Amino acid sequence: MDLVIACDHAGFGLKELLKPILMDLGYNIIDCGTNSIDSVDYPDYVNKAVEHIINHNVDKGILICSTGIGVSIAANRYRGIRAALCHDIYSAKMSRLHNNSNILALGSSIIGFPLAVEIIKTWITTGYEGGRHDKRITKLDNM
Repeated sequence: MDLVIACDHAGFGLKELLKPILMDLGYNIIDCGTNSIDSVDYPDYVNKAVEHIINHNVDKGILICSTGIGVSIAANRYRGIRAALCHDIYSAKMSRLHNNSNILALGSSIIGFPLAVEIIKTWITTGYEGGRHDKRITKLDNM
């Protein structure tokens, strides 16, 4: 299983802490950067990660910036991307069940490492419910 991950300078520390956890869960990580705390523009790294999903190289990705807002806005500009900004376990679960989110956006200044791990575990193990939600997902993907 492959998973793409990307961040800006504010998300770099959390990204590096999360990569071994994701590998322990059985994921091959495609790291689209950034690779330091030097200031960068998050859209550059979001674009690299989103391309992997749009080109069907991977099904899911995780994006991290200080609040998660910037990376989620940037990712959601792409057709077929459903990035969910989650700061709690319930939102992560519902973003998969009802919205079939394919990107999890996290805010490194909002949540700590232990909560980030629990959010990610919930997000990657929760399946899409389908059914009544299918028509809404189709509408989103065709906007």
